[in-house]
Amino acid sequence: MIINPIHIHSFTVTPQQAIQIQQNLRVRVITSGKVSNLNYVAGVDVGFYKGQATAAIAILKMPDLQLCDQAVATRPVEFPYIPGLLSFRELPVILDALEKITMIPDVIICDGQGIAHPRRLGIASHLGVLTDMCTIGAAKSRLIGTYRELLTQKGEWVPLVDKNETIGVVLCTRNAVKPLYISVGHRIDLETAIEIVMRCVTKYRLPETTRVAHRMAADAKIANGNL
Repeated sequence: MIINPIHIHSFTVTPQQAIQIQQNLRVRVITSGKVSNLNYVAGVDVGFYKGQATAAIAILKMPDLQLCDQAVATRPVEFPYIPGLLSFRELPVILDALEKITMIPDVIICDGQGIAHPRRLGIASHLGVLTDMCTIGAAKSRLIGTYRELLTQKGEWVPLVDKNETIGVVLCTRNAVKPLYISVGHRIDLETAIEIVMRCVTKYRLPETTRVAHRMAADAKIANGNL
């Protein structure tokens, strides 16, 4: 294992215990930081099939976004689907996959929320705190927060606000398509998070990190279903 969690806890908990864990860990989230040398960016995606969760990690080399390392892991799902507690359902298998990679990325882009979360500890922030790695939340849908009229040109964004606090941005990654909801995960500032996501976007709505990881997870799910 080249990534050792530094803050670990049980994932075999009740929803009430999970909420308390989030409250305890939220104070450890670091919402500042730059990435001075961005060489490798990882994407994480999790798929579910017949009670099994499959996590895929794809590490792409910058700036050409070529796949240079990957890992897949599968384990039984042990936590129910509850909005706001996604990380307790997905992180165990993500940590399994992280054990298999052979290089450490400079940043991980998660298909989910960072601090744009009711307790400021979405899956990207939770993963970042557990591993002390730089993470970004790039979600396809909004969990909380409000924003003014959405812009429609690639690269434009508006603040996502909750209780007078900017918790992320609503980012247009392609002209006239649905936006992504970008938020700080851990050890990075919002401006840098936006910049990195846009550097990973090509002609599609989703960053290549997420697209490649999603394809890997889907392929693994199909393979497992055929066993």
